[in-house]
Amino acid sequence: MNIHEYQAKELLAKFGVAVPAGHAALSVDEAVAAAGKLPGPMFVVKAQIHAGGRGKGKFKELPADAKGGVRLTKSLDEVKAAATEMLGNTLVTIQTGEQGKQVNRLYVTDGADIEKEYYLSMLVDRATGRIAMVVSTEGGMDIEAVAHDTPEKIQTITIDPAEGFMPHHGRAVAFALNLSGDLAKQAQKLASQLYDAFLATDMAMLEVNPLVETKPDASGKAELLVLDAKVSFDSNALFRHKDILELRDLTEEDPAEVEASKYDLAYIKLDGDIGCMVNGAGLAMATMDIIKLNGAFPANFLDVGGGATTEKVTAAFKIILADPAVKGILVNIFGGIMKCDIIAEGIIAAAKEVNLSVPLVVRLEGTNVEKGKEILAGSGLAIVPADDLGDAARKIVAEVKQAA
Repeated sequence: MNIHEYQAKELLAKFGVAVPAGHAALSVDEAVAAAGKLPGPMFVVKAQIHAGGRGKGKFKELPADAKGGVRLTKSLDEVKAAATEMLGNTLVTIQTGEQGKQVNRLYVTDGADIEKEYYLSMLVDRATGRIAMVVSTEGGMDIEAVAHDTPEKIQTITIDPAEGFMPHHGRAVAFALNLSGDLAKQAQKLASQLYDAFLATDMAMLEVNPLVETKPDASGKAELLVLDAKVSFDSNALFRHKDILELRDLTEEDPAEVEASKYDLAYIKLDGDIGCMVNGAGLAMATMDIIKLNGAFPANFLDVGGGATTEKVTAAFKIILADPAVKGILVNIFGGIMKCDIIAEGIIAAAKEVNLSVPLVVRLEGTNVEKGKEILAGSGLAIVPADDLGDAARKIVAEVKQAA
């Protein structure tokens, strides 16, 4: 589960992390009021969407030369103008795709006088079974480009969960960022705070880009600030973080995926035209592969799981058919815990309820398979049976081509 930048910063601040002052806003008036609470004289107005590259993004509804989703302003009037242009419009970034995302929330923060930008992130390294802290002196840039062009500028520090975060880890972070003196001490403290936040909230990924060093103030002191934060959580652990679950913004997620989650279905929309309903992630991947091998493309990944009910299968069918791109459906079930007759009943119930109008190929195998096939054969529906996975893929591709 992802959260917005302002939510991430509010969460990190609870662990003592230094972030610029800021306030979320859902309207132009709220944005102006938020800026009025800040010391100024500079205010940063940021579009809040679940995608990176906002600063370089473009709004569909605005002229090509209009500024992107992160704007530096110097007065309340400029804040109002920026908020007016952003709210309700569609921001297209390198991560949103051409469709972009509608901006429904803003984050107005205090401006920072930046001396240098750094990069710092944390994630679970499954290869080592440890939390990895990735740091670079090249902050504010696309880290993938840095990794490709200058990999020597990225250093990874792994932390053994049995040992936990130790002082030497903090020193390694400061060394990797070429910091010394008080800034090195700040980096060590910050790294420890981020590790605590990562572990305590079951994060899957935490990215600070940029982490900034401010210009020295009148006393000569510079400060490390988390200027931007991107956070995602392990969805399997959310049951123990009710407060974090409340931060979920459903408007940022695909409506079909949200609906699928209500029935504990694993659904991901893809770009093809053949809908897939399968039980088991491995079988679903194989089904998508064989569809592509036969010259077509899957419209989705959908795993109904091992213990699906008729209600669950019916919901899965509705979700698939809600996608206007779907021109045909392939159901591929291997019944172990899942019973083929239950799948058959669900298919028939769903087909009748939604007035199925696209070709449907069904391949059943496993527990109660003969009973399932009898139920489908006696349904009176135009269901095309298949003997095996290869046969099913060939038939659904042929059916879709014929229907076209």
